[in-house]
Amino acid sequence: MRLLHTSDWHLGRTFHGASLLNEQRQVLQAMIDLVREHRVDAVLVAGDIYDRALPHVDAVRLFNWALGQLRATGARIVLSSGNHDSAARLGFAAELLDAADVHVVTDLQRMVQPVVLSATDHQVAIYGVPYLEPRTVMEELEVEEPSHQAVVAAALERVQSAHNDLCAKAAAPVHSVVLAHLFAAGGMGCDSERALSTGNLDVVSAGLFAGFDYAALGHLHGKQRLQEHVRYSGSPLAYSFSEARHRKSVLLVETDAIGVAGVEELELPVPRALAVLRGQLEQLLADPDLGWAEQAWCQVTLTDAQRPAEAMTRLRERFPDTLVLAFAPEGAETEAQPSYAQRLARAKSTAEVCADFVEHVRERPVDEDEAHIIDDVLKRVREGRVSA
Repeated sequence: MRLLHTSDWHLGRTFHGASLLNEQRQVLQAMIDLVREHRVDAVLVAGDIYDRALPHVDAVRLFNWALGQLRATGARIVLSSGNHDSAARLGFAAELLDAADVHVVTDLQRMVQPVVLSATDHQVAIYGVPYLEPRTVMEELEVEEPSHQAVVAAALERVQSAHNDLCAKAAAPVHSVVLAHLFAAGGMGCDSERALSTGNLDVVSAGLFAGFDYAALGHLHGKQRLQEHVRYSGSPLAYSFSEARHRKSVLLVETDAIGVAGVEELELPVPRALAVLRGQLEQLLADPDLGWAEQAWCQVTLTDAQRPAEAMTRLRERFPDTLVLAFAPEGAETEAQPSYAQRLARAKSTAEVCADFVEHVRERPVDEDEAHIIDDVLKRVREGRVSA
C-alpha cells in the first residue's frame, strides 16, 4: 500500500498581507499530480486544513476543489482537524463523506473507527487523532491533569485498544497508522506556527507512538524525522521568512506484509521564492547576484549607518515584493531583540504573555503601573471575580 503524508495546508492564509490562494492552488495541483504518478492508495492530512476556524469562502472553494481532484485519482482521503480548524465545522457531514471515501476525523468517537485499506497480504488501519485541547477533552478521556501529554496518552491508549481488537479478528497482518496534530518532543518549530500553550506544556513525548507502525504528524511546518516511523511532513508552503531555506515536500509511505517498507520524500515546487536580504541600501540595489530576488517575496534588513530616505520606495523599484523592512545599523551597540514569537515561546507565566502582547502591539514595554494592572486582572480572573 502507498500512503501520502501531508499536513498544515492552512488554506486561506496570507503572507504579510499578500494572498496565498494562487500559490496554494499550485502546490496542491503538484500534490495531486504526485498522487496520480505514484498510484497512492490514501492521502493523509494531519490537521490545519484551514488557517482559521471560520475560513474565507475562497479557502472553502479551494478545499472543495482539492478534495474532488484527489478523489478523481482513485485515492482515499483521511484527514483530521488541527488547532487552527474548527472541529465542528470541518466535521460537518462526516458520515455522508465516508460514502465518498473522504474520511474526516474531528472527535473522539470517530478517532477509534479506523479506515482500513486491504492489500493481498496485509491490511493498513488508519486512525485519525484530532487536535485535543486538554481542558475540553480531559473529562471525556478520564484524565485528571489538563496537559497535552496526558490527553494524547489517553487518546492513543484508546486507539491502541481498538487496534488490538481489530487485529484479533483479522486473518492477515494489520498495520497501524495514526495521524496526530501536536508538538512532539524533539521537533523544531518556526515563526509561522501558533503556540498550543506556554511554558512547554504543549510538548508530548514521541515515545507515545511506539506501538504504531507509522505516525503521520502535523503542526510543525518543517519536515523532520523524530524516529524512523514518527515524522512531520511539514507544510506544503513556507508561511514565514524563517522557512526561507525549507525544502517543502510530502512523504510517500509504503507498506508490505512486514510493516512500513520505506518512507520517501517527494519535493514540492516553490511557487514564489522567499528572499532574506541584509546589507546597505546601495549595495543591495546594485548587486548583480540578487537578480533572483526581484521575483521573490523579500524581507530586507538595511545596515546603513543612517536610515536612508524613502528606503522602501527605492527597494521596491528593484524588489517590488518587499514585504518586511528593518534597520540594523552596522556598529550600533544594541542587543538583538527577540521576536514576539520567540518571547511567547519563552514565556513562563500568563502575565508575561500579556505583557509581551502589549509590547508587540504598542512597540514599547509595559510600565510598572500597567504591570500591576495586568497582575490585578489575572488575580481577579483566578478568583472568579470576573469572567475570563
